[in-house]
Amino acid sequence: MSLNDPQWGKRGGGNAGPPDLDEMWRNFNQKLNGLFGGFRGGGSNSGEQPPGFRHIGGGAGLVALVVLLAWLASGFYIVVEGQRGVVLTFGKFSEVTTSGLHWRMPFPIQSNEIVDLTGVRTVEVGYRNNVKTKVLRESLMLTDDENITDIQFAVQYILKDPVDYLFTNRRPEDSVLQAAETAFREIVGKSKMDFVLYEGREQVAVSAQKLMQDILDRYKTGILISKVTMQNAQPPEQVQASFDDAVRAKQDLERQKNEGQAYLNDVVPKARGTAARLTEEANGYRQSVIANAEGEAARFKQILVEYNKAPAVTRERLYLDTVQQILASTSKIVIDAKSGSNLLYLPLDKIIQMSAGAVLPEGQAASGPSRITEPPPAPDAGARSRDTLRDRARAERP
Repeated sequence: MSLNDPQWGKRGGGNAGPPDLDEMWRNFNQKLNGLFGGFRGGGSNSGEQPPGFRHIGGGAGLVALVVLLAWLASGFYIVVEGQRGVVLTFGKFSEVTTSGLHWRMPFPIQSNEIVDLTGVRTVEVGYRNNVKTKVLRESLMLTDDENITDIQFAVQYILKDPVDYLFTNRRPEDSVLQAAETAFREIVGKSKMDFVLYEGREQVAVSAQKLMQDILDRYKTGILISKVTMQNAQPPEQVQASFDDAVRAKQDLERQKNEGQAYLNDVVPKARGTAARLTEEANGYRQSVIANAEGEAARFKQILVEYNKAPAVTRERLYLDTVQQILASTSKIVIDAKSGSNLLYLPLDKIIQMSAGAVLPEGQAASGPSRITEPPPAPDAGARSRDTLRDRARAERP
């Protein structure tokens, strides 16, 4: 009601005044008591409690009820897929819950921790955020051949046991870092520098991952190593230039070895092929010589048998065959000694070829003097034999 109302204070009779605040408050408390049963003390119906005490009791009950409901509602929690809920009773492990809506006793009786099992966590060893930001205390390692290497690598891991992860170790991330550094130092300390920097980088990472997992399982960290990645491996910066020179020299050495091996692979098979060919040719020549010798020996034995039967005839036959072979392989020169004419060259071999039907190439003229048009008639074999015997008889005369 507005104070500017002209009827203010005049309603309800002449004695009406402003509304009583105490009465309004009592009416409000009575309505609350009607809703929640009010407050009845002592279990007696003979009398009533003081109005102020009853009003205070009704308001405190409502507040207590609201607080109780809020406290009980605080025990609800949600676990999403890929996570696990760990329930603690007065700080002690009670149970592990899977994904879904769960309820536990509110704090301080029980509490819960949500652990993500699928999220991949990363630990960097030897650097932070960038390989150029080196941590030399972690990256410098000594090899088996007493050389120092600068290695940076990253370790990725997930959680496999939330209870061990939460309660067995105080700082499991530091445990991963220390286990990774320990495993790498052991593997690198048993390897040569060239093996660590070049051909064995993947093998070093695999061996370090296995050793790292063994260490973490021994300490029950609840961590599973998923991947170890070698980010950088090189000698220290102070000796980088000298090391590059040594590497280039080794590369030149390997290149020259490869070139020599290629030349060897090219020459040796050819030489072996040539040697094999010469060996086969020699074997063939030997077989041919042996066969010819055996044939000549067999022919000589046959001639010997015929010679024993008719020595004169066989001797004359051998003589004629020999002369025929000699004359067939040499050029012939015919000289007319009786008439004293000029020397005439007769290409009898060409004439024999022409008489046998050989055709000269077109445009090629026959060699020899042009006045020789046809070959002289060859003497018969009987005449040759008689002339030969006559010559031998003359030579045998005293």
